[in-house]
Amino acid sequence: MGHAAEILGVTPAFLRSLDAAHLLAPGRSTGGHRRYSRYHLRLAARARELIDAGTALEAACRIIILEDQLAEARRINDTLRHPQSDTP
Repeated sequence: MGHAAEILGVTPAFLRSLDAAHLLAPGRSTGGHRRYSRYHLRLAARARELIDAGTALEAACRIIILEDQLAEARRINDTLRHPQSDTP
């Protein structure tokens, strides 16, 4: 957690607050330490941007979840509109 916090320029408490708000669900090492993926780090960085701009933590988490859902819907839509041809 300390390394992830250092990379993002935040405190470990900030990362714990995102975990408590259910925005992040990091894996755990065998020693019980939180393990953050690049995806988790991108979400945490976006949360920091929103919070630094004055958005409340819960609202920032909801915005990020909606942004993520919209991006996934767009990926699915693009795939359905432009399916890959099975022939070479």
